[in-house]
Amino acid sequence: MLPTDMHLLPILGRPALSSDGRYAVVSVARPDFDADENMTELWLAETDGSTPARRLTQGVSDSSPAFSPDGRWLAFLRPGRGGRVQIHLLPMGGADAFAVTDLPLGAGQPVWSPDSRRIVFAARVAEPGRYLPGVPPRKERPRRITTLRYMSDGIGFTFDRPQQIFVTDPFTKGATATQITDGVYDCSDVAWSPDGRLLTFVSGRHQSHADDLRRDIWVCAPDGTGLRALTAGGLELSCPRFSPDSRTVCFAAETLDEDNRASGANSYGLWSVPADGSTPSRRLTDPELYHLSFASLMIAPAADGVYFANDYRGEVHLVLVPYDGGEPIPVVTGHRQVNGYAVAEGSGGTTVAAVIATAESAGDLVILRGGREQMLTTFGSELRARAGLLPVEEFTAKADDGYLLHGWVVRPAGPGPHPVLLQIKGGPFTQWGYTLNGPASFEEAQVYASAGYAVVLGNPRGTSGYGRSHGLYAAADLARRTAPDLLALLDTALEALDLDAGRVGVQGGSFGGYMSAWMAAHHGERFRAAMGERGCYAIDSHFGSADDGVNNSIALYGPDPVRWAELSPLTYADQINIPVLLIQSEEDRHTPMEQAQRLYIALRTRGVPAEMLLFPGEGHDMSRTGLPSHRMARYEAILEWWARHL
Repeated sequence: MLPTDMHLLPILGRPALSSDGRYAVVSVARPDFDADENMTELWLAETDGSTPARRLTQGVSDSSPAFSPDGRWLAFLRPGRGGRVQIHLLPMGGADAFAVTDLPLGAGQPVWSPDSRRIVFAARVAEPGRYLPGVPPRKERPRRITTLRYMSDGIGFTFDRPQQIFVTDPFTKGATATQITDGVYDCSDVAWSPDGRLLTFVSGRHQSHADDLRRDIWVCAPDGTGLRALTAGGLELSCPRFSPDSRTVCFAAETLDEDNRASGANSYGLWSVPADGSTPSRRLTDPELYHLSFASLMIAPAADGVYFANDYRGEVHLVLVPYDGGEPIPVVTGHRQVNGYAVAEGSGGTTVAAVIATAESAGDLVILRGGREQMLTTFGSELRARAGLLPVEEFTAKADDGYLLHGWVVRPAGPGPHPVLLQIKGGPFTQWGYTLNGPASFEEAQVYASAGYAVVLGNPRGTSGYGRSHGLYAAADLARRTAPDLLALLDTALEALDLDAGRVGVQGGSFGGYMSAWMAAHHGERFRAAMGERGCYAIDSHFGSADDGVNNSIALYGPDPVRWAELSPLTYADQINIPVLLIQSEEDRHTPMEQAQRLYIALRTRGVPAEMLLFPGEGHDMSRTGLPSHRMARYEAILEWWARHL
């Protein structure tokens, strides 16, 4: 697998199902090297598999499909005037798509009313005089900031353009979208009740809403009247959805501390609350065993329970959780990941459309019906046929205290001995797993192994998928408890005679970048060189410069600034004597550029062979969503670095 094979890795979004379960639509994104853009189209499939899936739209950026309940229309997002994303409608009986919104800052995911007559969505609303057409960012007037949370990676400033809820009638000529919420509070994740009487959404509307992580579930009438909260704090939450009888709102959430802050490894479970607010919310899943996968980050209430995607030992299982909180029923299991799904229930039974990825696929559309699975797309087959993917070998390592750790190695072809890369994932509360799509996938391991490196990956304690105790183990001393587990995984892999223990490099992104720098400082004798990408290297400045540095720094490294120095790789820069490559995006607001700059300068002034590769105009997720030319340049730089040092 070569970097140029990225176009053979189309990324499928969340699918949409028609209410009768006959049709599925999914967005398909892939890099276009000629245009140097990431293109997204919508594909349509008949769920009985009678005809091959086909391209439905040919826009350059069509996404977020939603069938009207009567099946006559498909709503989706497409750039409109000025490049702002707007809601468009496509008649399923034929004819061209047309725009039904024209908002200054664009529109969000469309959600149909049960009677197929209205659409609700969230959209950002600028404060007066802000973000005017034709006014470049450098000519905006000064911003007066009075809160801790005021910007976000990939968006920019958020405090002066909060998200509000809108309702529109897309079939009345000349009708405009009606804003039904207001104020300085962000509103998101809106959904209709099946009886059409209520809307539910997420919003933090308490006094310190822009300083902490607390969010609550709210309901109101479709015209915005009768606004009331169903939860009363203590939770960070998302994706509220009504049960089919409209009597219950289910949602995903993690608990917060008394200051409304999260720990770095708190399980994200399934909760429910009565829609009339008669009793408090309650958790339906065991926090030790179930954690909502960030690969899907969605739930889907159905007649017999709520569909929930759960991290499990590198896999993402789809389970059905009973409304009474009973034992979840497995729906999709095995060495694969469910990265999005949709559910339709009718007279013919239940139909589930799921995007399922494996170690050899970024995901294909699969239909589950009557206990059977049928694949509707074959996007992964071309890569398998052309790239010659290498086996992903599973292994178990034993930590110093006897704890068993789960890992994988991807070997190059041939007898060896092979140089070795220890690849550390981000998060940290995520998992390496069976997919070629996402921040913790096997995609990069395939590229590096194809270039001649044996790649070692593993899920040390502190990651998700192995229970809450596994995740919380490292929380008290993140770097010092993670490093021994990583070394145990590496040492076990190096027992193989075809891996060269004398030629080992360490690399990773985000939290993996942080740990790569930590390993270079504290275990540098084990490695020839290191590569850190978009890492946090100095907690003190990250606390003040990142998009949510206050909450994230405290969640991961604790509230004591004195300890931040102990846990910062920058503190130990004088102990780093191996070559270090730092890769950074200039517009990264999650781990800002100053993090890489500080470590780079500290190393260069000591004469350490350090290099810094900066990508203009890109954010934290450049390696996955950046311009194709930038992603190619990144791969080329990393491969050149390891060719030079290993």
